[in-house]
Amino acid sequence: MKQNRRKKHYRVAVIGAGAIGADHLSSFRLHPAAEVVAIAEVSAERGRAAAEQFGVPEVVTDYRELLARDDIDVVSIAVPNYLHAPVALDALRAGKHVMLDKPMATRAADAAKLVAEAEKRGVLFMVGQNFRFNQDTQTAKAVVERGDLGEVYHAKTSWTRRAGIPRIGSWFTQRRFAGGGCTYDIGVHALDRCLYLMGEFDAAAVSGQTFAKFGPRGLGNGGWGKSEVDPKARFDVDDLSVALIKLKSGRTVILEASWAGHGPSVDVNATQLFGTEAGLSLPPVQTFKQARGGYVVETVDPLPPKVNTNRMVHFIDCLLGKAKPFVAPRESLAVQRILDAIYASAASGREVRIK
Repeated sequence: MKQNRRKKHYRVAVIGAGAIGADHLSSFRLHPAAEVVAIAEVSAERGRAAAEQFGVPEVVTDYRELLARDDIDVVSIAVPNYLHAPVALDALRAGKHVMLDKPMATRAADAAKLVAEAEKRGVLFMVGQNFRFNQDTQTAKAVVERGDLGEVYHAKTSWTRRAGIPRIGSWFTQRRFAGGGCTYDIGVHALDRCLYLMGEFDAAAVSGQTFAKFGPRGLGNGGWGKSEVDPKARFDVDDLSVALIKLKSGRTVILEASWAGHGPSVDVNATQLFGTEAGLSLPPVQTFKQARGGYVVETVDPLPPKVNTNRMVHFIDCLLGKAKPFVAPRESLAVQRILDAIYASAASGREVRIK
């Protein structure tokens, strides 16, 4: 990031005022050096409601109006997946610092363009992988880094719900808007957290399979989100997926994601690491190892986080020079390549090699 662009106060525009947009709006308010000055939202009614709730002085329906303004420094993007890459690319070309919600894009080729543009412009660009920021993840990372597990050679990571489809008929359940289903929505969180803990993002090969067993029957509905619902819309994304990911080092990851499926728990969001000296799982952070007196399971006390646990606060801290970016764009690009490969493998029935 170019040092001559550093300021003491940053004016923010949030694009999208749905459920995730509301999180962006509330989070930026936590930093004294950030001020949300405008919202762009295609639904004028939803935009006005968000502006009133969060005290934002201006609402527009066309985000391009905000990109043309020199007084806006930061653009935070919370729109349906298919708009992530084009809107972010417009913002980067306008010279704005960009916080983009996950997934980075719906194709790795588009995600790569974002990385290149951010590097060309010398601006801060980050994908909001918020699971990295929570205290459990940061505590687990510290345990791994101090060598308690020995060599970490395999991991399992998942986010599975019994009935948590984000409103059947919303944009989330339509491929043309979402690009994919549970894999993009919640699987990406479990995957990013796991790869971060392992300290490796580049995969050599992926075998994946996707299913849609509940959504097409109108089952497994959840209540999350504010987007409009089209009762006639076809459910054409995945509601469960599994993948075997072979990293370039030879280590492996098993990923499982589901919006809906019969299981013993309503919601499971967990990662497990297998090391030569001990294992680890979270949440909560626990270690498992053989000791002289028998097998020992220990709960690890939370450790002080390395960065602020709120990703928007951290983003502003990075602009102020108080922190280094916790989510590197090239890491998010590697995650996108794995997501692409899961869907490609499911479609072809074959393992997909990643160059």
